[in-house]
Amino acid sequence: MKGALDICLVFLMLHTPGVLSLSTHVAVIYPQDPVLRMGSTLTASCWVHPDLGVHASSLFWTLNGQPLPGSMYRVLSPTNLSVTLAGLNASRQTSGDNLVCHNHKGHILAGSCLYVGMPPEKPVNMTCWSRNTKDLTCSWAPGGKGETNISTQYTLKYKLRWYGKEKECEDYTHTQPYSCSITRDLHLFTPYEIWVEASNQLGRAASDVITLDILDVVTTDPPSGVSVSRVGQLEDQLSVRWEAPPALKDFLFQAKYQIRYRLEDSQDWKVMDDVGNQTSCRLAGLRPGTVYFVQVRCNPVGIYGSRKAGIWSEWSHPTAASTPHSERLMSGSCDSKSSGDSNSTLRRELKQFFGWVRKHAYGCSSMSMKLYDQWRVLMQKSHKTRNQVLQGDKS
Repeated sequence: MKGALDICLVFLMLHTPGVLSLSTHVAVIYPQDPVLRMGSTLTASCWVHPDLGVHASSLFWTLNGQPLPGSMYRVLSPTNLSVTLAGLNASRQTSGDNLVCHNHKGHILAGSCLYVGMPPEKPVNMTCWSRNTKDLTCSWAPGGKGETNISTQYTLKYKLRWYGKEKECEDYTHTQPYSCSITRDLHLFTPYEIWVEASNQLGRAASDVITLDILDVVTTDPPSGVSVSRVGQLEDQLSVRWEAPPALKDFLFQAKYQIRYRLEDSQDWKVMDDVGNQTSCRLAGLRPGTVYFVQVRCNPVGIYGSRKAGIWSEWSHPTAASTPHSERLMSGSCDSKSSGDSNSTLRRELKQFFGWVRKHAYGCSSMSMKLYDQWRVLMQKSHKTRNQVLQGDKS
């Protein structure tokens, strides 16, 4: 019985020594391997060879290994038993459901596969992109509620808008079931018309046609050579540097970058959108003595004069770095009152100055950053000297 569940039975034959020859069919189910819409009704019949000496009333049916009730049977003749299945549900697997005819001892006489599903609906959500202008990849989603429950073929078709013949994409990916890449005979500066056709034994449907120029949907490899380092002894800053994607180094385009970073023990990323076309940036307002993970991605804006923004690349591999430990936090031998007053004043001054810097030069601008760095180092050294004097007086 397990074999009947695992393998769709197209035609089963038995050989009874001394009664039937090897080429004689013992039993046949009609119809064989029908394709039906969900909710439909099927009447199938099992015909047994008269020489078998088996009366139809002794036979029984199973569907996917489960016996069907006798109330669904009808004896059409001494050698023919039918079964009627009403309101068919979708097939459990694309290889079909197994309808099997058995003799009174449970032996399999014949079998048929039932393919129960729906015709495809119009594919939707088609999106296309080109990695470094070397290919054109499109993905889509099945229409309606999703799969049709029977084998359905999706074909990505395309043609040049004003000339050229219709072609079919050949490189379908296995990681994404609804995706295909065009890798040959690509044309730049020429619009493409692209659509997807879905078909199965119950019908066919086509998506809307989208029109695009490859240069308008370019994405790049992630930026390379990403490095993160400390900014001297400034405990709340890190410097990030990277290189433009190497595959586009000779292309005419205006790159735009984004940075995101997170704490080592957190999954929440903070994104910086104002990086612009620079290949370095300063992260400020960080926690002292903390490990951060940093990633960078690129968007090729206006490649070869395109008027549309490109598509963001994937993020680079995370790069980690830690900020220096704060000397103020590590010093615990100062007088609590004077230390508290001093720290309160320092925090207030830092907040005022840092607020001004963030307003006028935050992110990747270099305006006043050198002056700010010098001021911060001077304040840290001054505070360290003050702590040493207080410790000396206390001793």
